Amino acid sequence: MFDIPDQGTLDAVNDATAADFPRFARVRRSRDPPRVDPAEATREAVEDVPGLDALPEGASVGITAGSRGIHDMPEVLATIVEELRSRGLEPFVFPAMGSHGGATAEGQAEMLAELGVTEESMGCEIRSSMDVEVVGEDAKGRPVFAAVDALEADAVLLANRVKLHTDFHGDIESGLAKMAVIGVGKQRGANAAHIAALDSSFREVIPERTEILLEAVPIVGGVAVIENAEERTAEVHGVGADELLEREPELLERSAELFPELPVDQLDLLVLDEVGKNVSGTGMDTNVVGRMLLQNEPEFDSPDITRIYVRDLTPETHGNANGIGLADFAHRRVAEKIDTTTTYVNSITGGQPERGRLPVIAPSDYTALLLTYSTAGVSRPEDLRIARIRNTLEPDDLLVSEPVAEELRDREGVEVGELEELALHDDEFDPVDWE
Repeated sequence: MFDIPDQGTLDAVNDATAADFPRFARVRRSRDPPRVDPAEATREAVEDVPGLDALPEGASVGITAGSRGIHDMPEVLATIVEELRSRGLEPFVFPAMGSHGGATAEGQAEMLAELGVTEESMGCEIRSSMDVEVVGEDAKGRPVFAAVDALEADAVLLANRVKLHTDFHGDIESGLAKMAVIGVGKQRGANAAHIAALDSSFREVIPERTEILLEAVPIVGGVAVIENAEERTAEVHGVGADELLEREPELLERSAELFPELPVDQLDLLVLDEVGKNVSGTGMDTNVVGRMLLQNEPEFDSPDITRIYVRDLTPETHGNANGIGLADFAHRRVAEKIDTTTTYVNSITGGQPERGRLPVIAPSDYTALLLTYSTAGVSRPEDLRIARIRNTLEPDDLLVSEPVAEELRDREGVEVGELEELALHDDEFDPVDWE
């Protein structure tokens, strides 16, 4: 078993005390993001997928369902099922999530159920299987896989959110094409794609393999969801298979315009109350924290965050701590909750063992502050620029140290509360009622 470091020894790394650290203020940023009714927008999007019109009555249509906690996706999927049934088609939903759920059929079905995607809520069959076939080769002779459930369907409709990816940046990132390669490819397809990306980049791998899958799998198109900064549906688009690779860049550009970044560009410490797979594929969104830590991919210029401290894993991640290696420090409870098997399968499948590394374990929040002061390159503890958020999905509600609060006080759309002394009880931060 992992031994938790001795707090007294770590706390003696410097002479700072709790009284030396800055005061903190609650900060909330307000937005007026676009929003649509998910069901209505989805019905219109389905109408815009031309390949569906050519299907005969009774044709089976497989609909992809990923492992991300996308707020409106259950409603989007259920609406797709309803629309297809109204056309006399026979839809079914299948997990399309690479190695998630422990890379087992049972685990992936359980993940969907936890996300609200069940046979009862969808009104159709959920087919969960890890069976795949090789359907082609890339330019270097490496295999391209597709799920047997997708190959045996009369048609496949991709459904996913389009957004900035946490592993790479390019014209096509996270969206319908990725759902085809990583999702429809199941664990074997995801692993093969990640191996190929380590030799070049996902910027090349995703489009190349998508073209192969579009030829080999009866994909008729997709339904793409774009979220606003509050994780609600801003737009839904129907995309035909023949235009998928051309449309995704413009959808990604629109998603980037609505992306919820931190209101501050430079921090000495970012505290994350929780990380997990339901937050991001890497536990924390790399675009929010400004760290990539992936072979062949450049690091971010902004935001500039010197240290990252993780306080807990989400219950929904079931011990999968993929991405924890992006942090510098983690609370002892994180180490105690990590399922190393699930974490390692996920990080190795993604070709990113660095992201599965264990950070320095802090026995308490207070210890993490002391360790930050010793390693952030700041002369006085009271000058530390610190921000604390619930997770990277919710960067508009923060606790910030006094230097950051003063910077944000006159920022438009940002409300800064009263400064208060750092509250520690038994060396732990006070809980925050994150709204």
